[in-house]
Amino acid sequence: MNGLEFASPNWLYLLLIIPILITLYVFLHNKTNPSLRFSDISFFVKLPRSYKIYLRHSVFALEMIAMSLLIVAMARPQKSSVSKNVNVEGIDIMLAMDISSSMLACDLKPDRLEAAKAVASEFVEGRPDDRMGLVVFAGETYAQVPLTTDHGLLKNMIKDMSCGLLEDGTAIGDGLASAVNRLKDSEAISKVVILLTDGDNNRGSIDPNTAAELAKLYGIRVYTIGAGKNGTAPYPVQTPFGTIQYQQIPVVINEELLQHIANETGGHYYRATSKESLEEIYGQIDKLERSKIEVTEFKRVSEEFYPFAVWALVALALALLLKNTVFRTVNE
Repeated sequence: MNGLEFASPNWLYLLLIIPILITLYVFLHNKTNPSLRFSDISFFVKLPRSYKIYLRHSVFALEMIAMSLLIVAMARPQKSSVSKNVNVEGIDIMLAMDISSSMLACDLKPDRLEAAKAVASEFVEGRPDDRMGLVVFAGETYAQVPLTTDHGLLKNMIKDMSCGLLEDGTAIGDGLASAVNRLKDSEAISKVVILLTDGDNNRGSIDPNTAAELAKLYGIRVYTIGAGKNGTAPYPVQTPFGTIQYQQIPVVINEELLQHIANETGGHYYRATSKESLEEIYGQIDKLERSKIEVTEFKRVSEEFYPFAVWALVALALALLLKNTVFRTVNE
């Protein structure tokens, strides 16, 4: 019965008759069965028993089995097999993330870097069909994870990101160029860079505008995100006594540059002033850059009532045979 579906399942309600018939059979059998009273039955206990005693209920049992199988057959059990053709047009995405010391500012909770890591990990987890990679940059840049479908590895590398791994500064141009270099030979239907920074380009050897032109040349869209509130933000500073104090530092994000990079490449610029707004930004990008999945489903149905009908006829024939031979009754 495993995996069976029924084309006419209402017939199965007739199976409720079976326990009713069994109850009536037991009641009538006890009522009509003749009996004799003896003071001592020890003599009869020692007598050999005929096989008919053990099989006396077999005719009724076979009739109930036959009826049950016929009811199931009338319900038309079926097995269906489903096959799918899936066509996925993948998207290759490089995350370019700023890990300069200013990412420790706490205007995004718990700080900019931790908020960016948490949201980026959720974004990666929600796109299992795409190849993704990671570039980190500060005063210099490093391609930490090439394009891969191993999202577990990518999330672990995002989790391990920290400030201080690279020389301090903000090399936006180098970070973007490194991401473009990883995508330029991709044959994906869509190529995307998501660049997140909290500052202005002040280091590196490649001008951000030149990197944007390269991205445009290779058909790569760049979504830029400026992380940080307007005005000032609390920044942790270690005192000579080993304690941490927070000082207000100015938030300097070159929004004009990030806007230009996005416009030049057909992307979009976003400003994240809180972790919640950063989550909304990644959600919007997630909707804009969705893989196209075409699914064609084929369903084949095979009728499975034949075995039930055959075994029902076998049980019924055997019941009739026993009733007219071994358990034949003679009426005068």
